[in-house]
Amino acid sequence: MRIPRFYCPELGLDDDVITLPAQVHRHAVQVLRLKLGAEIKVFDGKGLEYNAVLQTATKRDSTAKLEKQTRVQNESPLSITLIQGISRGDRMDYTLQKAVELGVNRIVPVVTARCNVQLSGARADKKREHWLGVMISACEQSGRSMMPELAEIGHYETMLASYNQGTRLILEPTGEHGLNALTKQTEVILLIGSEGGFSETELQQATSSGFQSIQFGPRILRTETAAVSAIAVLQTLWGDLG
Repeated sequence: MRIPRFYCPELGLDDDVITLPAQVHRHAVQVLRLKLGAEIKVFDGKGLEYNAVLQTATKRDSTAKLEKQTRVQNESPLSITLIQGISRGDRMDYTLQKAVELGVNRIVPVVTARCNVQLSGARADKKREHWLGVMISACEQSGRSMMPELAEIGHYETMLASYNQGTRLILEPTGEHGLNALTKQTEVILLIGSEGGFSETELQQATSSGFQSIQFGPRILRTETAAVSAIAVLQTLWGDLG
């Protein structure tokens, strides 16, 4: 039976017994209905992970006794930053979930010209909190002990100015070269458009800022398919897949 894993960001080296975060408590006790003595795993998202046992459980809170520290070494040697044009609803959730499962290190949601999602103020904060929850669940499920970073929602021009070094790739059907034409890298910044793709102005801005236009097969892919497929190929070429 698979032992459930839970993200506990305040996990400390000197703790013997920890109080589970409210969201973890609800999931473990109220949803999964774990009983006292149940085996669980807890991790802090920075590489620290423990086998633990559920020690107390009430309607309001629960605690776990830490038993054995474990070393999880499943991070890819390839560092990937995904700059993702914001898409609607489940498409964005799917992209974030699969990107985490495939080993992405940082995700930067960005507003592009053809973005169909209007985000500002409290709505943007709420959406980002939702995305973070999706990423935490993916981290728990996939066995990663390192939590990828979720950057603040940014705008296209600001993002281009922030990422002005390293191997920067933008997927574009008219690109001259494919991924297999590139030399091996240890760090990649991958730029993916939203549902409507990039405008001509955005493409010109990206290439002028040092992003290399990459052609990714003969078919036009949806935004969520493009991101997941490209990450998988990058991890196969230079990371830890295959």
